[in-house]
Amino acid sequence: MTGIGARLRTLAKETVGPGGESLWVISLDGLQKVAEEMKLSRREAEIVALQERVLPMRYLRNFGTIGWDGQLALLQSTVGIVGAGGLGGWIIEGLARMGVGRLIIIDGDVFEENNLNRQALCVEHGLGQPKVLLAQQRVAEVNAAVEVVAHQLRVDEAQMVQLLQGAQVVVDALDALPTRLALQRAARKLSVPMVHGAIAGYVGQVMTIFPDDPGLLELYGGSRVPERGIEVQWGNPAATPMMIAAWEIQEVVKLLTGRGKPLRRRLLFMDSELGHVDVLEV
Repeated sequence: MTGIGARLRTLAKETVGPGGESLWVISLDGLQKVAEEMKLSRREAEIVALQERVLPMRYLRNFGTIGWDGQLALLQSTVGIVGAGGLGGWIIEGLARMGVGRLIIIDGDVFEENNLNRQALCVEHGLGQPKVLLAQQRVAEVNAAVEVVAHQLRVDEAQMVQLLQGAQVVVDALDALPTRLALQRAARKLSVPMVHGAIAGYVGQVMTIFPDDPGLLELYGGSRVPERGIEVQWGNPAATPMMIAAWEIQEVVKLLTGRGKPLRRRLLFMDSELGHVDVLEV
């Protein structure tokens, strides 16, 4: 055990883990003390704690699923999320709670009243404010160890490639088909997977697209796609973005931790009105 490991243990307590094993866990206050004493950021303090087999208490309920190596992988990862609205807000919240260490968030919009029914980051006092600003504030409230790089602008493919540098995974939380296709092309140029999600009414879909996969081209073709889909007619009730965002979060976690089977070349389609869930080969 290193000197910092011994110091972490003095501030930690022993508890029983999910599998009945003994675990050392440390509170937020304890981590903050270590960070200040060692002149570390909160993220760096959490990474060192995990390396010393002292688990930040906040991740105790993650532990049974992803373990030491998985949590460490999340904290050391960067994820890019394009769109901070219906899907993006819940995805940002979920990834911050899981402990993904760095989020690149891109969105050029401000919050409007019609967002209040479904968007996690939209609150009455935030109307008219940039979505990325409230996203940054929310992440700071949820998990101070997570670094947020926020870009308030509408981006084209070239800008996506530039701004998403360093991400291991990019997430499609968009609502315009041409921009989704541009994001897939950008992810291909960056040689990283893209987690796709889309919603309309009671239905939604999720797919993970690797750089060599046809992905959205199999669904929509490569040219003359409409700007918007059926969601213009069907709307977006509150639960649908939560449902699809949850699956997108899980896909990101699987990719970063190497646990589980991603929805590669498989489209998960959910219809919550009829209670149908289908997985289609793509």
